[in-house]
Amino acid sequence: MAVGTDRKRGLGRGLSALMSDVAEAESPPAPGVPMSNQKIPIDQISPNPDQPRKQFTDSDLDDLTASIKEKGVIQPLIVRKTGVDQFEIVAGERRWRAAQRAQLHELPVVIREFTDVEVLEVAIIENIQRADLNPIEEAAGYRQLMDRFGHTQEKMAEALGKSRSHIANLLRLLTLPDPVLQMVREGGLSAGHARALIPAQDPLKLAQQIVKGGLSVRAAEALVKKERSSSDDAPRPAAKPASAEKDADTKALEGDLSASLGMKVELTHKPGHESGHMTLHYKSLDDLDELCRILSGA
Repeated sequence: MAVGTDRKRGLGRGLSALMSDVAEAESPPAPGVPMSNQKIPIDQISPNPDQPRKQFTDSDLDDLTASIKEKGVIQPLIVRKTGVDQFEIVAGERRWRAAQRAQLHELPVVIREFTDVEVLEVAIIENIQRADLNPIEEAAGYRQLMDRFGHTQEKMAEALGKSRSHIANLLRLLTLPDPVLQMVREGGLSAGHARALIPAQDPLKLAQQIVKGGLSVRAAEALVKKERSSSDDAPRPAAKPASAEKDADTKALEGDLSASLGMKVELTHKPGHESGHMTLHYKSLDDLDELCRILSGA
């Protein structure tokens, strides 16, 4: 599978076209209009091994199973043919799982031709559009679309019907430590609480305080502001004397890195030493998002 090639050409049909394809197949028929999809035996259908969503809660499946027992599967699954009488799910794995629980023998499907890359992309899109995704799962879906398929925030916002700020705010949550992200996944912290923690010096410590105290988002913001204020008031080490003029090689490397990243890069390297540090300057949160994307990809 030539992922690199697909990424460069934007998947041919593009994100909007793929979504349109899925939306058309997923739409239930109008009352009194017969469904045009076909039915195939459930044992000829297998799940997508690259399905981004790994967890299916029993309570969620129980409700769907009860609905299927009463009314059947109203919306067809989207599948693609993988062999003789064999099909792989592109969208609709929850319905497939619930139908098995309901002991159905065949399912309505719409057969589409998708490449391996498009199958993964559609699966991510379907998960993002699900109302019960937690903010971290949704943010991870956006990150996958950006990292694996080169989609921009603007492109996703237009195609998914989301605001660009909504996508940008969720993506920033992924900069928080994993324990804090897990609190959001489990419902202990809301997305608003998590956003307030992004600029914190110790987000995990403050997150634990927020959960323990049952603090509101506004109180969480005040807590972070107080922490940062205390940090700013802490005594700073005495300023070091200015370093010697940078050599031509260091300046050239700074120029190359700045051009590559589209941001100002400063290198501090003591002559005769192996160590040093690099400072990256960003002018906006969009620049910070782009920098995080580059570093995460690396």
